[in-house]
Amino acid sequence: MLDTRARPLHDLRISVTDRCNFRCTYCMPKTIFGRDFAFLPRSELLSFEEITRLARLFADEGVSKLRLTGGEPLLRKDLDQLVAMLATVEGIDDIALTTNGSALAAHADRLRRAGLRRVSVSLDALDDDTFAAMNDVAFPVSRVLTGIDAAARAGLRPVKVNMVVKRGVNDARIVEMADHFRGSGHILRFIEYMDVGTTNGWRMDDVVPAAEILARIDARWPIEPVDPSYAGEVASRYRYRDGAGEIGVIASVTQPFCGGCTRVRLSADGKLYTCLFAARGHDLRGPLRQGATDAELRTLIRSTWERRADRYSELRRARTERTPRIEMSYIGG
Repeated sequence: MLDTRARPLHDLRISVTDRCNFRCTYCMPKTIFGRDFAFLPRSELLSFEEITRLARLFADEGVSKLRLTGGEPLLRKDLDQLVAMLATVEGIDDIALTTNGSALAAHADRLRRAGLRRVSVSLDALDDDTFAAMNDVAFPVSRVLTGIDAAARAGLRPVKVNMVVKRGVNDARIVEMADHFRGSGHILRFIEYMDVGTTNGWRMDDVVPAAEILARIDARWPIEPVDPSYAGEVASRYRYRDGAGEIGVIASVTQPFCGGCTRVRLSADGKLYTCLFAARGHDLRGPLRQGATDAELRTLIRSTWERRADRYSELRRARTERTPRIEMSYIGG
């Protein structure tokens, strides 16, 4: 199944909640997501059974990788039960999780036993002051590092650590982060600050280009490029020439990878989004709860993907100021 740009569908990202206990300035700024913000009521969230049914239909259409996201997915009660259900879906060979790591230590073992294969943890600095400037809730770095260690012990290796880099806030910590994770067996990935949604005050001046990030690291420890692990991989890979592991950069702002994007996103309330920067979704929950057959739902999925023409990052300069976009906390990163 191909979209209008001949891109196949391989990856499904499933948001299990729109809630999060962080208020990262690039995702859920407090000025918008404050105490009075109305999150989705439980009745509007897809049930585990509904998620599993849809995952099975997506697998029928070519999806082989699932990633659970949020919000913060570990805020969804009994998430390991969902993982166990998804692990039974024929055709799915990889289930991953993206988390802020705040509750990972308590859940890593159960998630691994349920069938989780990989985990990505968001961590934007190693010192509490800089990290607090990013997460805006004064959450301590030590507890995230404890979660990373717990994930590794549980067998969720290698742990991927995602650092969103924002100029003037945490870009001075790039080399420090690289130094900490060199030789650890984990993979540190630097993410260019993106204009996801419309509430994070994004400006191009705040973006630290991937080329600059790599130059800073290469000046300290020489690195060289590595071939992608699979078709459609969004992170460009580099390894340290001294054998101390690898890093990655996700450069959707300065080096768009729309042409190889194989991802689709399912929001917590059952809307299908064909791009991280989409303005609207396609409702699956309504037909699902109204009794649609598997064949009817597959037709909806197939027709949505086959009409897909998204290439927002390639068009960013022309559209940034005037295109409405869904918030990242609603559909996952």
